[in-house]
Amino acid sequence: MFDKIGGLASMMKQAKELQSKMGTFQDSLKEVTVTGEAGGGMVKVTANGQQTILNCEIEAAIIESGDREMLEDLVVSAVNQALDNAKQAAAEKMSEMTGGMNLPGLQDAMSNMGLGPQGS
Repeated sequence: MFDKIGGLASMMKQAKELQSKMGTFQDSLKEVTVTGEAGGGMVKVTANGQQTILNCEIEAAIIESGDREMLEDLVVSAVNQALDNAKQAAAEKMSEMTGGMNLPGLQDAMSNMGLGPQGS
């Protein structure tokens, strides 16, 4: 009986440690920056690891072309690429944090944070 209580206490301690690490992990994602590009680099979007768009650069030539529809498509494409790159960077950082361990429920937790594989 005491073995079960000791095991439960150990699991609770590990859960608290993981919760603390997750908070640190979320904070560290603010420091990760990634870029998405479209139109041969004519549109560049920068995001952080929390999937927040930080910057959008559009070359003057594409604006001057007057092709609004093309510009809109390029912005959407660059944003989607930046967000995909942010998800990938977050997944890599999570793998580093966990030492590559496959923790039960980790994939679900990452998906709930929007950090799972594309299409989650």
